[in-house]
Amino acid sequence: QINFVACQLFALLAAFWFRIYLGPNHASSAVRHAFATLFGIYFAVFCFGWYSIHLFVLVMMSYGIMNVASIPNIHRYSFVVAMGYLTLCHISRIYIFHYGILTTDFSGPLMIITQKITTLACQLHDGIGRQAEELTAEQNRLAVKTKPSLLEYLSYLLNFMSIIAGPCSNYKDYVAFIEGRHVHMKLLEVNWKQKGYDRLPDPSPTGAVMYKLCITVVSLIFFLTLTKNFPMAYIIDNEFLDKTPFLSRLGYLYVVTQAAKPKYYFAWTLADAVNNAAGYGFSGVDERGTFRWDLLSNLNIWNIETATSFKMYIENWNIQTAAWLKRVCYDRAPWYPTALTFVLSALWHGIYPGYYFTFLTGILITLAARAIRNNCRHYFLSSVPLKTAYDVLTWAVTQLAVCYTVAPFVMLAVEPTIKFYK
Repeated sequence: QINFVACQLFALLAAFWFRIYLGPNHASSAVRHAFATLFGIYFAVFCFGWYSIHLFVLVMMSYGIMNVASIPNIHRYSFVVAMGYLTLCHISRIYIFHYGILTTDFSGPLMIITQKITTLACQLHDGIGRQAEELTAEQNRLAVKTKPSLLEYLSYLLNFMSIIAGPCSNYKDYVAFIEGRHVHMKLLEVNWKQKGYDRLPDPSPTGAVMYKLCITVVSLIFFLTLTKNFPMAYIIDNEFLDKTPFLSRLGYLYVVTQAAKPKYYFAWTLADAVNNAAGYGFSGVDERGTFRWDLLSNLNIWNIETATSFKMYIENWNIQTAAWLKRVCYDRAPWYPTALTFVLSALWHGIYPGYYFTFLTGILITLAARAIRNNCRHYFLSSVPLKTAYDVLTWAVTQLAVCYTVAPFVMLAVEPTIKFYK
């Protein structure tokens, strides 16, 4: 954990330096690719030691597949190899760590690299192996029509901004950032002359980075206080179960679930800030004319904590992973896309039984929530008091449903999960 924080803070400083001194106006794309790659490799070795060899083996295997496989099958072969290698590493963790997770756990970066490998393979398949009319608007926009060089491939997968904690981004967005087209492309989507500008503005990420660093500090404080004082294991303690009324147990379940979140808020927001500091992550201008730096954001804390539906909750939690699941599975599944997407999500996370309890339960919760919303919500839209009452009720139900669903994810093993369900 100390290595992780040290690397991310160093990456933050390196990102500022990268944007100022190795910006597109000061260095060629090849130099920027090389710097991002070499620093990323250094961070991986520093954090994970010899375990980092797994990252490099998978990357080189996937590069070989990309160049050898036929275009109609490139996404299938890449998916099978990347997910297969990741799963073998997950299995090894079970036997080596025995339900524990070492501080030098290499599976996190391997999971991000797997996302990027499969994302690029699917977008290459879309760009070279399919006709434009067969694609959705998003697939058309993200389709990659030329295979990347080795340097571009390594830079995309191993760059120092995302190798430790992600997030996954699209290849075309990353290359546009390296080549200096990233912000310009987003700015061209707005008619600046109508807004009184003579030329395109030059948005700075500094404000967004400072804001996100404030969130990481608050999250770290909560992690060091709440998380340590409210462990998830206490909800299956025999004395707690015997002496605590049912409603109080539900209340405590909500508290311990809240206490488990700050470490994710900290890690994902810091990773987002690192990318922004390098000048990556600009997503355009909102309706108020504010520059937005949330292209790579992995969560929306306000929407999570105020979610009134299970769908709204998961759409704002681990956003980039949800986007990856949609692009490589949901949009391409020949049947049962919802079920297959949840199964893939479980497999991607690992082979601990708790993950499968969580994601298989998530299928049922999603289908039930969708049915309730479609059949009941319209009865509560006739007046403000009714709508408010509906929102309050669905907020409480959503939060408890999430707590019930994710508890096994934290406990991992079968025995505590069954005890929790009982």
